[in-house]
Amino acid sequence: QVQLAESGGGSVQAGGSLRLACAASGVNDLCMGWFRQAPGKEREGVADISGDGRTVYADSVKGRFTISKVNAILYLQMDSLKTEDTAMYVCAAARWPLGCLRGPALSRTRFNYWGQGTQVTVSS
Repeated sequence: QVQLAESGGGSVQAGGSLRLACAASGVNDLCMGWFRQAPGKEREGVADISGDGRTVYADSVKGRFTISKVNAILYLQMDSLKTEDTAMYVCAAARWPLGCLRGPALSRTRFNYWGQGTQVTVSS
């Protein structure tokens, strides 16, 4: 099985930056992504990186967030944070390439391994 462990969440003022990390263990080749869910809202796909390095971003974070993967660690660099970015951020993964064919980038169905989440709070 694949285990995912997020870190890096916290509280920051609007305009500030945070870097989230997700350590993956159990397998080597993965597609991975970040999702977020705010109170009263549905879970939203934020950023996705495939096993061949392709990245996809939600329009709401394009130009502000950057997803990357170094060895077995997934990162989400978040700059110019807004209060609207406040949410629980969750890391997700699936085995590349066959497991990633179950859905498109940023979709929940694409991933079958999920972390526990890390809270990001942005204040004005």
